[in-house]
Amino acid sequence: MYLYPAFVLFLTLGIAFQQSHGTEVNIKGQDDKLCLYANLMVNFSVSYEVTGDKNTTVEFQLPHDVTTSGSECFATSSVLKLNFGEGHSWSINFTVSEKTYQADTITFSYNLSDSTLFPDSVSNDTETVTVKPHITDVDMDTCYSCKSNDMIKADVVNQTLWNVLIQAFVNNGSKSENITSCAADVPATTSPPTTPSTAAPVTNTTSTAPPPTTTPAPTLPPPTTGKYTLKPDENSTVCLLANFGLRIGLSQANKYQEMNFDPNGTTVSGSCGVNSSELVLVSNTMTIMFTFTSDTKKFRLHALNVTGKTGSGVMFSETNANLSLWEAALHSSYMCNKEQNHTITSLLTLYTFNLQVQPFEVKKGDFSTAEECQADAESYLVPIAVGVALVVLILIVLLAYFIGRKRNAATGYESF
Repeated sequence: MYLYPAFVLFLTLGIAFQQSHGTEVNIKGQDDKLCLYANLMVNFSVSYEVTGDKNTTVEFQLPHDVTTSGSECFATSSVLKLNFGEGHSWSINFTVSEKTYQADTITFSYNLSDSTLFPDSVSNDTETVTVKPHITDVDMDTCYSCKSNDMIKADVVNQTLWNVLIQAFVNNGSKSENITSCAADVPATTSPPTTPSTAAPVTNTTSTAPPPTTTPAPTLPPPTTGKYTLKPDENSTVCLLANFGLRIGLSQANKYQEMNFDPNGTTVSGSCGVNSSELVLVSNTMTIMFTFTSDTKKFRLHALNVTGKTGSGVMFSETNANLSLWEAALHSSYMCNKEQNHTITSLLTLYTFNLQVQPFEVKKGDFSTAEECQADAESYLVPIAVGVALVVLILIVLLAYFIGRKRNAATGYESF
């Protein structure tokens, strides 16, 4: 059930488990009960281009004066969104996994036209960076605590989290007194001394090893096409539409494997904005976050974050916040029925099937007229070209026929 957020800024000097002067917010639900609590400090370091074809770096801190528009609480997913300054925002997505919860993504959007934070910037764009935080396996009904500095790097942006105390999925409207601490706060334990062992004798033998056998990777069936819709709340109209089948190609430890994304049982969340929209899909094995941006004319897929675990249980996380894919006019949707593949990072490839997306200006809950990808357009060109060639061939045959008849007729007249 969707819970409407409400923001409360506390002026207290400390809390029971962690003294902090950070940004403290309470997100309350429709029943006016607490559903998400956060008290944290975030430092930002952002490099950007200035006049004179130069780059500079600014550092600033998440302010106390924030709003929480866009924050929301669901049964298995929650979003904490902190808006500040002139068009800046910082958000973190949480999901439930059995008896624990975790933070899947952190998204930081900053407006380069804000001359207070970014003086002499040559760009007026709003940039978005999506990263994977180190907040995992937090026991339900506990607060996640991390006093240590946690730096997260992504291209031109560094974020440092510290003095963090967060509880997502608050039970019964009351923040828990129990703590799940981050690994950096847990004191290291000294391992007991090991008893030296006597090495076993080695017997030199000569043998011929059998030639290695290679097992071909199994061919995956086409992924199931999922149909995803996003609403700001239960009483609102659809603001984002997406239909696609997804496959992930991952290179890990010199091995390449592919995994289909299963839409069955997938949790859908995200947010819709004027210039930026997010779609977050959480399955049993994978979390995929799409960030779409728009200008005055077109929209595009700007950032993609994929986290999950392989069939062997190995965790992975890959992010690219500098994409320009699935571009179409704002009043339309983007469509590509043919299989596409996009290299997201050096280790991750995204495959799409039966794709159609519209992250902005959805009317009456249905897709607008689609702009087709080049692959779909080319698929129509082949039969058209064949048809034109056949018509030309028929015309040539008919022309040759009539010319031949005319010559025969002329020859007949001359024989008399």
